Amino acid sequence: MAEEGTAGAGSARVDVWIWSVRLTKTRAIAATACRAGHVRVNGERAKPAQAVRAGDEVRLFRAGRERIVVVRRPVSKRVGAPAAAECLIDNSPPPPTPVEAAVVGIRDRGAGRPTKRERREIETLRGR
Repeated sequence: MAEEGTAGAGSARVDVWIWSVRLTKTRAIAATACRAGHVRVNGERAKPAQAVRAGDEVRLFRAGRERIVVVRRPVSKRVGAPAAAECLIDNSPPPPTPVEAAVVGIRDRGAGRPTKRERREIETLRGR
């Protein structure tokens, strides 16, 4: 007897899976991310209809952050948050703290291009 919300063949479309486990808010956003090249499955760019199976690594770059997850169970219907957590293993680096995010250095609007000295200071702040 197949579980409800699970693909019959043990696979699911990558855009549907990303949406089902709540990595994106809508399926359209997931499909757009795939078409834009922001989704990789096992290191390869993924099209929206590409199948994912248990054990596949999915990388999603969205909102300035990369999410690295491993598929535990492919699902084809959106599930609740507790069930979604059981469908993936999250290997993502922790999000930057608000202090680290503020260090990036924001230039005032209309300040023009940075001088060579300012550019070097910005690179130092970024750790490059």
